Amino acid sequence: MGRSNPAGRRRPGSARATPARAAGSAAAPVGGASLDEATQPRTWQDFQLRSLIDPTDARPLFDFAAVPWPPDVLYGWSAARGDSLPSAAVVAERGGRAVFLHGPIVKVDDVGGDPLHLAAELLRAALTHAAALGADTAFARPQGLDRVWVRFGFIPVPESALPAAFAGRPGAGLYGWRGGSALWSFREPRDTESAA
Repeated sequence: MGRSNPAGRRRPGSARATPARAAGSAAAPVGGASLDEATQPRTWQDFQLRSLIDPTDARPLFDFAAVPWPPDVLYGWSAARGDSLPSAAVVAERGGRAVFLHGPIVKVDDVGGDPLHLAAELLRAALTHAAALGADTAFARPQGLDRVWVRFGFIPVPESALPAAFAGRPGAGLYGWRGGSALWSFREPRDTESAA
């Protein structure tokens, strides 16, 4: 005896239609972009968002905001009007298949309006870049940007979730993001040799 397929339910194995994303939606990228595509400059309002050739160009913003500069920056993104100095930046370091995002740092006086929108655009660029590099997990400190992290699917995670490359850093609170539909599991297999 067969079962009917109620409207809205899909049969196993059938193709799922991808819903159109609403304008202004902040869904995090899941991958698919090549590194060349992921690092293309983009425009948001009157800001130019660019991948930084030299990530240390963002350091003055971190010094201005008194945010510690990470030890080993892999890449960064900045937002500026024309050829002016960056008004916002985010940098990332890598540990295996994970990245640790530092920032976004936004000079509120340079932006006008809601600076969280510019922070979200930088975060979108940084996550797309990370996915193109093969990263499937991202970590970040809250920095008062809870609304931005939650929009992109970050969740609060314990410090024990950090890979060894990122562990032991100063900071309170931690957010984590997993690409795609990956589920978090904090039960990592223990190294039996070191336990003996």
